[in-house]
Amino acid sequence: MQRDQLIGTLLVVVSIIAVAVYLWLLFIPPIAGVDIILIKITAAVAIVAIFGILGWIGYTLATTPPPKPIEEIEKEIEEELKKLEKETAALQQQPKQ
Repeated sequence: MQRDQLIGTLLVVVSIIAVAVYLWLLFIPPIAGVDIILIKITAAVAIVAIFGILGWIGYTLATTPPPKPIEEIEKEIEEELKKLEKETAALQQQPKQ
């Protein structure tokens, strides 16, 4: 458990540092133009992530076969039940030895 807590604490510290550096570069850039580049990178990553997820959903919808209609499933269940009833009736009619 201590290892999990250490990893969790490390993730929180790294996240805080990353946000601080990001905000520093965005609002008080040490080099002229860094803030614009940072905005462009952020926007590009956001667009790639959003449309990547959208494309993945589309691919999944396009390649997944449609489910069987409920009527077909019900028909299969009824056939199996009739088959089991016949087998049960046949077993009950057999003479006991």
